[in-house]
Amino acid sequence: MTNKILFKDENDFNEDERENVENAESEDEDMSDEMDEDEHEEESDEEEDKDNVLIAKSKILLIKKLLGNIKDNSDKLSDLLAPLLTAEEEERISLGQIGEEGFKREEKEGERIIEGVFDGESMIGPDGKVYSVPANYASKSKLVEGDILKLTITENGTFIYKQIGPIERGRIVGKLEKEADGSYFVTLDGKKWRVLTASVTYFKGDEGDEVVILVPKAGESKWGAVENIIKNPE
Repeated sequence: MTNKILFKDENDFNEDERENVENAESEDEDMSDEMDEDEHEEESDEEEDKDNVLIAKSKILLIKKLLGNIKDNSDKLSDLLAPLLTAEEEERISLGQIGEEGFKREEKEGERIIEGVFDGESMIGPDGKVYSVPANYASKSKLVEGDILKLTITENGTFIYKQIGPIERGRIVGKLEKEADGSYFVTLDGKKWRVLTASVTYFKGDEGDEVVILVPKAGESKWGAVENIIKNPE
């Protein structure tokens, strides 16, 4: 016995069956539209990602070119300035030789601001005047001869110091010695540097102790700033 599949003609459907068929067809069309929209959105996202990558790479390239230009210009400036000052002249010239044009001096209401050079014990202003620097401040801040300081003299006469231009430093390890007048100095290979008594007292140093001092890296100096003291075992 053979099974037969009977197909109804559209006119053979009753009203409910026809409505069900129409609904099914409508759902298929909506699903197809949604799939098309999803595919379009995915393609759009992929295109945006590509654009973002291209923008990022272009910015990186621009930055590299700018850095290259800065380096080239810096090298050219160095080449132009090189013949104007020899290495020997750089070592010979110290900050203490800088004239008034190297400092700023301005006045504000009720106070004066002066910039000058630390000479190891005091500050020398652009007018040649000597301004006392508290030994405890100089010792604690480890001020080195040649450092640039800013002094603010308030309306009531108070001195307020600030280190604004530290000179490049070098380290020396020498021996602590004491003068007849009670002052201290550090010696190494026949050279000697004076040091603040306040610094030696702070580290509880004695004659014969090893002392680490800071001095200007270039040029000669009379003073050193005590960085540390290594006690000599008795």
